[in-house]
Amino acid sequence: MKRGKKYVEAAKLIDRATLYDTADAINLVKKSAVAKFDETVEAHIRLGVDGRHADQQVRGAVVLPHGTGRTVKVLVFAKGDKATEAEAAGADHVGGEELIPRIQNDGFLDFDVVVATPDMMGVVGRLGRVLGPKGLMPNPKAGTVTMDVTKAVNDIKAGKIEYRLDKTNIIHVPVGKASFTEEQLADNFQTLMNAINKAKPASVKGQYLRSVTLSSTMGPGVKLNTMKLA
Repeated sequence: MKRGKKYVEAAKLIDRATLYDTADAINLVKKSAVAKFDETVEAHIRLGVDGRHADQQVRGAVVLPHGTGRTVKVLVFAKGDKATEAEAAGADHVGGEELIPRIQNDGFLDFDVVVATPDMMGVVGRLGRVLGPKGLMPNPKAGTVTMDVTKAVNDIKAGKIEYRLDKTNIIHVPVGKASFTEEQLADNFQTLMNAINKAKPASVKGQYLRSVTLSSTMGPGVKLNTMKLA
């Protein structure tokens, strides 16, 4: 794969054989984020689990102390008082049954996170084929199926992210923007790692954190020393 000149220059800053401390890794990621836009800083965490087994699933959500640096649009499925509550909390879209054809037929997907009250899950379930592949289905573990819609919307707007394994047992999540200070990125990253360590399934034997890499959207990956993150 041919890389651009900026990427090649940025990659020279990083020793691929070195496992870096968090502070050094964040410093390098910021230095190597040379695109013309404010790049997202992402964490890629490979776990020593087998996500095909229900008892080794790692999934949850955590509120990053400094947010993600992006504006998140929230859609809430609720009715009555809960719909009013969601609107008051600042949800971008609120509705029920009437949203189904808009999403299914009209391709309405102007939202990043979906929240639903438990009584609306029967309705939301009909959108499984659309929302599921996009990772947008509400889930109790992620706090997006709840009666407390105010808290759910506030948390998401404040920088709540959901983490889950992909098919190769890797978690990919944003931890901020390249414009954040090193301290803000370190706080966010540490908060995420604490949550993932706490979510370690009891059935996992051997090394849990296999590899942890930080990178910016267009920049090279920087590998971290997992022994210092456990």
